Amino acid sequence: MSLIETRKLVKIYDVGEEGVHALEDVSVKIEKGEFVAIMGPSGSGKSTFMNIIGCLDQPTAGDYLLDGHKIGGLSRDELAAIRNRQIGFVFQGFNLLARTSALENVELPLLYNHVPAGERKRQSLDALKMLGLEGREHHHPNQLSGGQQQRVAIARALVNKAPILMADEPTGNLDTKTSVEIMELLVQLNNHSGTTIILVTHESDIAAFSKRIIRFLDGHVISDEKVSKT
Repeated sequence: MSLIETRKLVKIYDVGEEGVHALEDVSVKIEKGEFVAIMGPSGSGKSTFMNIIGCLDQPTAGDYLLDGHKIGGLSRDELAAIRNRQIGFVFQGFNLLARTSALENVELPLLYNHVPAGERKRQSLDALKMLGLEGREHHHPNQLSGGQQQRVAIARALVNKAPILMADEPTGNLDTKTSVEIMELLVQLNNHSGTTIILVTHESDIAAFSKRIIRFLDGHVISDEKVSKT
């Protein structure tokens, strides 16, 4: 049983009097522990695909199964519960709260899960330490570099021990050196923690850190290949 499976997925957005087909007949399987890059030009459907498998949106037609369970038809609260338990998100813009410390940012998912304060702090400190941010716990985002902010965002995504990490252009706001550091960190998480990572990117050099590349064009999957490591 695949961790993620889509069957003939279709997504149509209503734009004026016409429907725009963002996804058309997309069938994909992703196994536990994979590191998959989703590539394609703007408008190819890659972000729509990510939103659906991340339980942020629902398809117009077709099925999506997460860990063997059909996701279609679930309520907004049920989808939110799945996201909170099973999926961590990292975005291009970091999405940190500006007036709170790194520690408080990482604690947020645990706060929503009603984890007691002492345990919440312990788990968050552990996550920050794992991401190389020991000593930066009480810094606010404007006191951190872009790379450090993204590490805080990754720690926040992982603090609930979600088995899936979804990263949407996570290096888009970073310089080349910092981008490589972040990608090497994701590789380490995948190799040593077994975290399933799904990465949306338009950059070939970033996708090369993954183990498999799925390419989208005009709402269709046009290739699905393993990455050759030389």
